[in-house]
Amino acid sequence: MNAVGIIAEYNPFHTGHLAQLRRIRESFPDAPVVVALSGDFVQRGEAATFSKFARAEAAVRCGASLVLELPLPWCLSSAEGFARGGVGLLRAAGVVDCLSFGSESGDGERLAACAAALETEAFKAALHRALEQGRPFAAARESAVHAAAGNDLASVLKTPNDLLAVEYIRAAKRLDYSPTLFPVRREGSAHGGPGSAGELRERMRAGEDWLSELPEEAAAVFRRETAAGRGPVLGEDLRLPLLSRLRERTLEDLAALPDASEGLENRLYRAIQSAVSPEEAAAAAKSRRYALSRLRRMVTCAALGVTADMAEGTPPFLRPLAMDQAGAALLRKMKKTASVPIITKPASARRAGERIEKTFDLGSMAHDLYVLGYADRTGQTAGEDYRTSAFVAGKEENDG
Repeated sequence: MNAVGIIAEYNPFHTGHLAQLRRIRESFPDAPVVVALSGDFVQRGEAATFSKFARAEAAVRCGASLVLELPLPWCLSSAEGFARGGVGLLRAAGVVDCLSFGSESGDGERLAACAAALETEAFKAALHRALEQGRPFAAARESAVHAAAGNDLASVLKTPNDLLAVEYIRAAKRLDYSPTLFPVRREGSAHGGPGSAGELRERMRAGEDWLSELPEEAAAVFRRETAAGRGPVLGEDLRLPLLSRLRERTLEDLAALPDASEGLENRLYRAIQSAVSPEEAAAAAKSRRYALSRLRRMVTCAALGVTADMAEGTPPFLRPLAMDQAGAALLRKMKKTASVPIITKPASARRAGERIEKTFDLGSMAHDLYVLGYADRTGQTAGEDYRTSAFVAGKEENDG
C-alpha cells in the first residue's frame, strides 16, 4: 500500500474522524494517509467553522500525513461533483491506492452494488419518470433504485455517509481509477446526531462547551484559534459580506450558477431582493422540488463568483495545506507521480497556467471574504492565502 486517501471537511475534526484514522493505521500501519480537505466553504453551502489552515493542522496533529486542499468549485458542488473533485484530487497524486470513507453500513460490497445500479438503464429510466412526476431529486433517485434494484440497495441512499460513499465509488469508476475500498463503520453518524460535526456546530452556535468533545490535539488547535479571534465563523458573522455580494448579482449571473435550471434562477433572484441574509434567500427560493441544501450552495456560489463551468472535470492542481514528516516524504515522491502541478508556493499558481491561476484566485478571494468573519480585526486583511505556507508538524519545535 503506497497511501490511503480520505475525502473530508473536518468541520470540525472530532472523535469519529480520529477513530477512522486509527482504523486505517491498524490495518495499514506503514501507509501514509492523504486527506482531500474542503477549503473555507463546505458542501452544505456555508462557511466552515474554522479556516482550512486550522482544520488541516488539526488533522495532521491527529494522525493524517498529508492534507491537500479541495478547490472551492468542487467544495460547493452537489454530492456527485464533490465526490468527483475529491476522488480526482487523490487520483492525481499518483500514490493513493486505497480509498477510505465513513459508512453507516460498513458494507463495501453493497455500496459498490448500489453505485453500479445507478449506472443502469433501468435506473435512469425510473429516475426520469420520477422526476417528471415532480418529485424532489433525492426521493426520485431513491425510488428509482428501489424500482431497478430493490429496497436493500435503495436503503443505502437514506444515510449521508453511505450516500457519499456511493458517489465516491461512481466517481472512481468514471475516472478509470481502481483504489482498494476501505469503509469504516460509523455509529450514530447521521448529520446532527450525538457527537457528530453537526451537533458540535449547534453547540458552538448556542455558546455551549464543544471543545471537550474533541480529541485533545484538535481541541488545542481550535482553542488557540478561538483565543486569537479566528473562529468559530458562524452564519451571522458573514451575513453582511455575503449579502452585499448577492445583491450585486444580475439575473444573468444567477443563470450561470451550478444547478441553475428550469427557471430556478428567477426564484432565487426574487428571493435575494427581499432577503436580509443568505440563509433567508435560500429558504425563500425553496420549493418541494428544490432541496434547501441545493439552494444554499447556489446562494454561496453566487456570492463567491462560482459558475457552473468551474467544477467541470477534476481539480487542476494539488496544494498541500499541512503535513507531518511522512507526508513531506510522500510529497517529494508525488513530484514524480502527480499528473497535475503541485503548488507548494502559492505565488507560483500565477505562473502555472490560466485554469490553475483562475481556480487558485477564486479560492484566495473566498478566503479574503471568509476572514471578515473573524472577531479579531487584525486577521481580516486580504491576501493571506498567498502568504500562508503549509503547516509542517515538528517544524515549529525544530525552529524553536
